[in-house]
Amino acid sequence: MTLIETQGFALMSDEAQLHWVALRGTTRELPVVMLHGGPGLPNYLGDIAPMVADLAPVYRYDQRGTGRSPWDGRHSFARHVTDLAELLDTWDVPEAVLIGHSYGTDLASRFCISHPDRVAAILLMCGPFVGDWRTGYQAERDHRMSAAQQDRLRALKELPCRTEEQEVELLTLAWFTDHARPEHGWRWAAQGAERRRPINWAMNGELGREGRADPLDEHLAELHACLPVRAEILGGVDDPRPVSALETLALRLDLPLTRIKGAGHEPWLEQPNAVRARLRRFVQGTVGA
Repeated sequence: MTLIETQGFALMSDEAQLHWVALRGTTRELPVVMLHGGPGLPNYLGDIAPMVADLAPVYRYDQRGTGRSPWDGRHSFARHVTDLAELLDTWDVPEAVLIGHSYGTDLASRFCISHPDRVAAILLMCGPFVGDWRTGYQAERDHRMSAAQQDRLRALKELPCRTEEQEVELLTLAWFTDHARPEHGWRWAAQGAERRRPINWAMNGELGREGRADPLDEHLAELHACLPVRAEILGGVDDPRPVSALETLALRLDLPLTRIKGAGHEPWLEQPNAVRARLRRFVQGTVGA
């Protein structure tokens, strides 16, 4: 099947313009919206969209302040939730299947709480992580790094201003432990450090502080009450972020959890066939119904 890509800009109510991309090989009305992580990264889910675009139209976008969506103002969860609602209006989409990755799972969850009538189904991939998951995450990251790499990463983070080369080095060091296989992790991290830039560090800091002040943990009862009938969690068993945190989340939300063996935080890189099969079953089960 031939997939057709279209793209454009959507004007938000506060005059921000968000860049979006749509990929479709079908005329089905119920679309999928993929929400990328970060926060502060540009849209990087272009490799996943073709996995299901023959089943349903797939929309992606650069969150404000990232990629081709310039924004110099403040960031908040409320504004990012509103952005998604206004994008659905722009696309003339009453409701959609949400697939979020990493921070995108937090955004998808908060959107579901605010606009449950617009979420036909939701797949939370590699997040959101709740509880005291950061302690285990940091310990596992340190275990996967040499002492010299840890020292270098700390030194780069402390620089008041970094060159382009130093920024790429920092991101590679920060990301290579996300992958299950170290022989490939460094290459994937280096590629991501070159492509997923520039990083909006101000956005990352603002939403990080808001997340700590108003954690999703405190809204899980609300989320559970408004989840659509079809809702699932997916995670990589070898993600340094402990899969036990996703298991706890699955229990609290009463959701099925798919564990992808031999995969880390970006499971589609290490186990593309397993991820493709799971995504296709999820989307087909929703749009087919």
